[in-house]
Amino acid sequence: MAQVVFNFHDVILLMTALLCLCFAVLLVATNPPKNTCNYFLAAFLIAHAFIPFHELILWGAVFKVKVRENFPQIIFAGGFAYYLDAALLYFYVKSLVFRDFHLRKKDALHLLPLTIFALFMAAVYYRFPLSERIQMITTETFVYSVQYVNADFLCKILRVIYCAASFQLILKYKDILKATHSNIEKIDILWLKILVIGFLTVTLMEALLSLSKMIAVHTNFDVQHYDFGVFELMGLSGYYALFVLVCALVFTSMRYFANFEAVKQKKDKEPELLKKPAQEKIPYPDFAEKIDSVMRNQKPYLFPDLTLDMLAEKLTMSSKDLSMIINRHFDNNFYEFINNYRIEEAQVMLIDPAQKTKTITDIYLDVGFNSKSVFNTFFKKIVGTTPSEYRIAQQLKNDADLVQ
Repeated sequence: MAQVVFNFHDVILLMTALLCLCFAVLLVATNPPKNTCNYFLAAFLIAHAFIPFHELILWGAVFKVKVRENFPQIIFAGGFAYYLDAALLYFYVKSLVFRDFHLRKKDALHLLPLTIFALFMAAVYYRFPLSERIQMITTETFVYSVQYVNADFLCKILRVIYCAASFQLILKYKDILKATHSNIEKIDILWLKILVIGFLTVTLMEALLSLSKMIAVHTNFDVQHYDFGVFELMGLSGYYALFVLVCALVFTSMRYFANFEAVKQKKDKEPELLKKPAQEKIPYPDFAEKIDSVMRNQKPYLFPDLTLDMLAEKLTMSSKDLSMIINRHFDNNFYEFINNYRIEEAQVMLIDPAQKTKTITDIYLDVGFNSKSVFNTFFKKIVGTTPSEYRIAQQLKNDADLVQ
């Protein structure tokens, strides 16, 4: 009779690994020239594919027995992936967000945990003869030893930290966009947030499982008589969550990240022209007046996709100088600076009798906004009322003036 080697849980792990590998190959095969982020994503997926295989080898219902009987040398071969995948995810997000990102010598420090893990395994496991190692694995005394469980917990915490750092990068990205773009609503980073939060959730689940094992080990539980039901449930939950997450990655990132708007990572050196104390409110009023004059007379803010570089070219000044003046003189980032002018223009249009047939939607599109919610938020923040309330109030005031 044929023997079942994989149960349904094992199949999920296999599918997760194969999805990761296939997607990684697809990324490399279709990667545009000089698109570094895709290579980091492919490396992350390849590293991540080893994790389901590692879990199968350690915990697969029948598969683990087959491996122990036929290939005992590879039992911990996939363990290295736990020390690489989260770091590669961090580099993927960083290379996606910053178009000038490149690896530096100090980034080699990210390999330090992997090196420590290799030395640890050599000291506490591989120094024993193969027959003893097989016995340690068969009885599962090694995987539930104090040394291994402690090392596993530290590894899982490290992965959580990398995922949290990736999420912090995404939050930072939106702030950087506001310094260079007048409209950021069209740049969709929700998919990236969901994916990073998803992996953060999975790593937290794995860290919780590892913590539970560590607590059990430190309370001197008996491996032979301990009920592993809780550990199994937590582990299986992580398997299925990871499978769903990898599927989401395959079907969403291919659609969205090709149009991702990367920003510069390096801060430009502050121009000599503007090296003044930050508390000086108007360091160069002539430049500020020139900027304000162009904004009011030529109205470049009406272009929805206006960027800092575009405006700097129109003003025949460097982007660095323009950004510094906007920050110091106008007390705003570029995003707020441009949208303040748009709100002023909208106020004029809302009370202009010639524009009375235009809807609120028509007006916010005409002045350069591409989101009604953003327009309403800015308008209420600056004017104190909604656009509709402002228009009605001005009409009532004009009617009252006419009666008088």
